[in-house]
Amino acid sequence: MKVLLVNGSPNKKGCTYTALSEVAKTLQEHDIETEIFWIKTKPITGCIACLKCSELGKCAFDDVVNEFVEKAYDADAFVFGSPVYYASANGSMVSFLDRAFYSNSHGCGAEAFKHKPGAVVCSARRGGTTATYEQLIKYLGISQMPIISSFYWNMVHGNTPEEVMQDEEGLGTMRQLAHNMAFFMKCIEAGDDKGLTLTEEPKPRTNFIR
Repeated sequence: MKVLLVNGSPNKKGCTYTALSEVAKTLQEHDIETEIFWIKTKPITGCIACLKCSELGKCAFDDVVNEFVEKAYDADAFVFGSPVYYASANGSMVSFLDRAFYSNSHGCGAEAFKHKPGAVVCSARRGGTTATYEQLIKYLGISQMPIISSFYWNMVHGNTPEEVMQDEEGLGTMRQLAHNMAFFMKCIEAGDDKGLTLTEEPKPRTNFIR
């Protein structure tokens, strides 16, 4: 089993990375493979609703987003981490997730995220974490991903990695998140071994114009 953790910060080994590393370390204690995927610092174009993904099977902008989605097919669960910018996820992370989730659901028959456990992690000096958490969790909620929580909202506080390491409750939240995710992944594995299947409803597309 493998968990893909996404570092949405422009800082490769900053506060968000520190939080994700705590999750990864605990997952490894459960014999679960981990990989931290960094979205890097190059500009990430937002989704332009061109719908080319439905023709190409991937996003028309061939960059780090497509690189991630390719890896996502082989992952069993995900953790998406972002720093807080003005009580929101940073712009690059939003563009990254918009395109990753939209191009995957519209461009591919076999979706990379569907029915796989997911979690989000937020990092801030002080405030804006709950707004960012609510923003990011919606990507998972619309994609039929079981959402993994902890004993507090998944966030850490600190202005530097060293300060994050002093946030005992935040780090404990990261570890409990990992324990919960490992348990849920093993439950899914046990269900697969028992031959359990999930009923799929047809998905009508409607709007509110009469």
